[in-house]
Amino acid sequence: MYQLRLCLLLLVSTFFSLQAQQPKTYNSSEIYEAVQKLNVLGSVLYIAAHPDDENTRLISYMSNEVKARTAYLSLTRGDGGQNLIGPEIRELLGVIRTQELLAARRVDGGEQRFSRANDFGYSKHPDETLEIWNKNEVLADVVWAIRTFKPDIIINRFDHRSPGKTHGHHTASAMLSMEAFDLANDATKYPSQLELTKTWQPKRVFFNTSWWFYGSQEKFEKANKTNMHSFDIGVYYPSKGMSNNEVAAIASSQHLCQGFGRLSQRGSQQEYIEFLKGDPLKKNEDIFSGIDVTWNRVEGGKAIEAILKTVENNFNFKNPETHLQQLLEAYKLLQNIKDEHWKTVKTKELKTIIEACAGLYLEVSAKSPNAAPNSQVTLDMEVLNRSKANIDLVSYNLSTMNNGISKNMNLSSNQKLNFEESITIPNNSAYTTPYWLNKKSTLGMYNVKDQNLIGLPETPRAVFVDFNLLIEGTPISIKKPVVYRYSKPDKGELYRPFEIIPVVSASISDKVFIFENDEQKEIEITVKAGKNNIDGYVQMAYPQGWEVFPEKQKIEIVNKGDIQKVVFTIIPPKNQSEGLITPMVNVNGEFYTDELIEIDYAHIPFQTVLMPSESKVVRLNIEKRGNNIGYIEGAGDVVPESLRQIGYTVTTIKPEQISPENLSNFDAIVMGIRAYNIVEELKFKQKFLLDYVKEGGNLIVQYNTNRGIKVDQLAPFDLQLSRDRVTNENAAVKILEPNHPILNFPNKITDKDFEGWVQERGLYFPNKWSKEFTPLLASNDKGEGSKKGSLLVAKYGKGNYIYTGLSFFREFPAGVSGAYRIFANLLSAEKADKPSFKN
Repeated sequence: MYQLRLCLLLLVSTFFSLQAQQPKTYNSSEIYEAVQKLNVLGSVLYIAAHPDDENTRLISYMSNEVKARTAYLSLTRGDGGQNLIGPEIRELLGVIRTQELLAARRVDGGEQRFSRANDFGYSKHPDETLEIWNKNEVLADVVWAIRTFKPDIIINRFDHRSPGKTHGHHTASAMLSMEAFDLANDATKYPSQLELTKTWQPKRVFFNTSWWFYGSQEKFEKANKTNMHSFDIGVYYPSKGMSNNEVAAIASSQHLCQGFGRLSQRGSQQEYIEFLKGDPLKKNEDIFSGIDVTWNRVEGGKAIEAILKTVENNFNFKNPETHLQQLLEAYKLLQNIKDEHWKTVKTKELKTIIEACAGLYLEVSAKSPNAAPNSQVTLDMEVLNRSKANIDLVSYNLSTMNNGISKNMNLSSNQKLNFEESITIPNNSAYTTPYWLNKKSTLGMYNVKDQNLIGLPETPRAVFVDFNLLIEGTPISIKKPVVYRYSKPDKGELYRPFEIIPVVSASISDKVFIFENDEQKEIEITVKAGKNNIDGYVQMAYPQGWEVFPEKQKIEIVNKGDIQKVVFTIIPPKNQSEGLITPMVNVNGEFYTDELIEIDYAHIPFQTVLMPSESKVVRLNIEKRGNNIGYIEGAGDVVPESLRQIGYTVTTIKPEQISPENLSNFDAIVMGIRAYNIVEELKFKQKFLLDYVKEGGNLIVQYNTNRGIKVDQLAPFDLQLSRDRVTNENAAVKILEPNHPILNFPNKITDKDFEGWVQERGLYFPNKWSKEFTPLLASNDKGEGSKKGSLLVAKYGKGNYIYTGLSFFREFPAGVSGAYRIFANLLSAEKADKPSFKN
């Protein structure tokens, strides 16, 4: 059922995602809406902490109803969350969530900004958040966003006055926004930014409140609303055939990896914002009161407004081309205004409208989806004027060439012109990869030094073409990035971004290799060619005390895109040890050590990510019992692969295969994370799982959230989940029952097994349970009481029901040795025919 629901959501977003990946074309209604927006010189910056924090209803309302330039500043890229659609976590999840935000903005009409803050996971207090983030740098990024976007209005998603009541990132985003509101106009603060921009003072800042922040609708109705302002965000847009809330629902549903697909809503609905700081407003006064959002805002704007208002008021939906002369006249006047900010913003908008009214189609498609530096690429250019306007193609400039190519050709109405150019990708070209991943980050911050890049959602495209046109005698240059256009018989025409990739890349078959003893293992390396005729060798970098054979292996790959696999033998040391191995591919004396990762989901553009190619090797002192493990998938983790690393045979059990006969074949059954939240069939299969335990099986249930449980009875005894969690991965862990068999057999679990954990200890612990359960561990974050729900064990019949909120799904990919030892003990829990532990 979950897979069906996900497929339906993907189908719903397919129309928008496919459009987003191909050149955008505008119909008459969209051109008219763009003209309306062109005549509004007001801006709104919405600020929160993560992808999916944003209120798409309000963003859509400000963009589509108010017609203000609207942007969402998400301080992080959401790297610390979970992924419901695939295996990507951390940096790769951040790439997906970045693209989902951009997909949402393409729907609701907003723009997207970021800071350099790294989402390190759940934080309970803004003090902790701002300690792990570099507060000064993140604050500088918020100031930079304000100075460059120049919002009149700032709206915070969260309340800066309630530290500790919600995610620390949430409150921190509001606190930083309030501070930046005062600093952005102070030239003594972050003065180096002023070499590239100017100070700016927003007019007002608001808090986007709702009944949720008050705890209930009843409490909200009783609240003092003196400083609150509201809008009916349920407005209907005839030109779209949708209401604002329907648009917002589609935008929000782009966050598929977080499970945000939702039904749309229609009808009147009030949205509230609370005034916090700036110029006060009177009750029912417009939030832009006192701000001139017309063309009168800029010197010389009155003449531009006279033209553009005429276009708006007399718009020709049947033939927008009739407005070209007026638009071109406004364009020429716009180039003479002194306000560089609005000149830049409105020139971009106006050029888009002119291009659309002229029916211009300009496209540059490469013959292949990628190329390495110093490689030749053939570009196909299509130029088409679908209007009656007099348009000349004067020349075009390719970003890879120093000189433009002169054409001086008239573009006859609806007569397509095609040009072919061969270019060489410059040898010093940067690879196409998310810029914030280019340098090693810290736990709390991405390392980006180029001020011009800070805040951008994506790395700017390096290969593009500027088409230099004369439209009715007016010179206009239109830039188009190079894309890759292709087709598939079962999908039709498709587009991908054109990427610059390394000459060669290498990947290792697994990210973690666990050596349960000192026996050698063979490790497969896949080398992929980024150009034709690769000739070189690959060798391994590895930790001291380990051995690798052979020393080098020859690489010969004839065709670009082909791969060659080689196998190295890794011999671990006798004693426990861990470290990193990296394949190093030498081509023409230069070493390449990156892995080329491709992310391909239907709802976002194809992504290419370069990451250091490395895997963790762990010589682990571990014992285990039993061999045959059944695994029932949840929201996605690497438990099956991880258990296979230490010698278990793991079989994935589909929901429909859960039966007494099938379950009886396994020494233990493991439930994937959040399985009881997303697998509908478990409501019918839970009886079989509990019977399996009763008859002598071990059932290990990994964490579930406390909302949306699909079964009436999660455990054989009373067990109540909560939102309790321990976010400090280094928090002390107290072993409550040191003599319990699970902590002693077959591995003796000690404090050392809790060293080196990543991101957190665990999450969504139970906080109430019946006397049949025995809590084995306790831990807590600073300033909190002890939490004992991370690992609970209950005898049920002849077997063991084990519930754990420990974050094995994060520790296994990080190669945390203690996590493997603990999990091996869970799988080896003693059955009733052996001496059982007594409280």
